[in-house]
Amino acid sequence: MTKHSILGRVARLATANVNALLDQAEDPQLMLDQLVRDYADNIGEAEEAVAAAIGSLRLLEEDHREDLEAAREWGEKARAASAKADELRGSERPELADRFDNLAKVALGRQLQSEKEAQAAEPMIASQTEVVGQLRAGLDRMREKLAELRARRDELVARARTAEARNRMLDALRSVDILDPASEISRFEDKVRREEAKALGKQELAASSLDAQFEQLDAAGDTAEIEARLAALKSAA
Repeated sequence: MTKHSILGRVARLATANVNALLDQAEDPQLMLDQLVRDYADNIGEAEEAVAAAIGSLRLLEEDHREDLEAAREWGEKARAASAKADELRGSERPELADRFDNLAKVALGRQLQSEKEAQAAEPMIASQTEVVGQLRAGLDRMREKLAELRARRDELVARARTAEARNRMLDALRSVDILDPASEISRFEDKVRREEAKALGKQELAASSLDAQFEQLDAAGDTAEIEARLAALKSAA
């Protein structure tokens, strides 16, 4: 994966508008669950890309250190060969001095080559360091987005469950209003009252009939008394 493709992918994922995605979702809970899974997978891919970029940077830094170390060692070898050549020129074998001077030149050439390689690597190291910094920042934003996404998912699920429970309660209350047991009791109470009134009517009717019978009995007694008194008057005359 190239530097630009890595940066582009991490940047797109890190700046994804989670709220817009949720607003467009027909089923926000399912959408959130899928987003969390997809985003976690994308973060895993981004982590691998960042790890690869860091690995490349560390290799460049290691090569740079090795080039610097090689330049230092070749410099020491050049100094040692030059010193040996100077020593031989003052000895009984001056013909060997040129040989060590040549060795010193070879060492200096190697030193120069190592220094050039180290210098050439420095811009690459600086560029790769910048890329790694950008990738790490993007990865941090992605992780923040994932935490936000999970928090939104948990909040939404809790709100959905609360709303569902509330709707069930309201539906139950509406059904109670439609089939109000109190109204059934009221109707039964009315029926009882009607039966009680009917019984009271019968009772009053029975009482009035009995009173009439007693009145008739009293009237018959009066008639008998009158007849008896009339017979007494006649017998006295």
